[in-house]
Amino acid sequence: MVNHTSPVGFILLGFSEHPRLEKILFVLFLCSYLLTLLGNTLILLLSTLDPRLHSPMYFFLSNLSFLDLCFTTTCVPQMLVNLWGSTKTISFLGCFVQLFIFFFFGTTECILLTVMAFDRYVAVCQPLHYATIIHPRLCWQLAAVAWAIGLIQSIVQTPPTLKLPFCPHRQIDDFLCEVPSLIRLSCGNTTYNEIQMAVASIFIVVVPLSLILVSYGAITRAVLMINSA
Repeated sequence: MVNHTSPVGFILLGFSEHPRLEKILFVLFLCSYLLTLLGNTLILLLSTLDPRLHSPMYFFLSNLSFLDLCFTTTCVPQMLVNLWGSTKTISFLGCFVQLFIFFFFGTTECILLTVMAFDRYVAVCQPLHYATIIHPRLCWQLAAVAWAIGLIQSIVQTPPTLKLPFCPHRQIDDFLCEVPSLIRLSCGNTTYNEIQMAVASIFIVVVPLSLILVSYGAITRAVLMINSA
């Protein structure tokens, strides 16, 4: 029987069948999370307080560090709670918020990495024109575009996913609320959601990755030409 109403919450199974493994993973994820917090916080402080680091590269790097802080804080605490405790549930609202923020910061990070690759391309391949091309105003505009695309992607992707008719058991075989897991949990037609996820993957992952590879390919070529000169 299909439940066409919004569920109260979901059960995140994770590695619930392997309690010992859960405790080991808890320690590993906690250490990784603390190191991530420490590293990104140091980058933010240094790039803000040291005037010598007030450059486009460190401007984008500080944006990336802030995104990493937000992205990991969205996912990891819930994961740690589920790994350590006996209660492995998340409310429908909590799942919505987690999914929305996950899309927002994840997409923004992908776009920002592409922007950073472009910045390094100009710095290496067009060093004499770097200051005129990558000026402060352009840096703010590129960062704003990355954040805007992330917000739009989150607004477009999240509501259709959580409007799916979910099966009564509400068990997600994962640590987090993610689109593939929620699609598998649905008892209705998920064709639209699958197409939407595929299109989003192309524009948010494949295209940025291709541009990054092209940029670093050009950088590698420029460096090799300098060395052979």
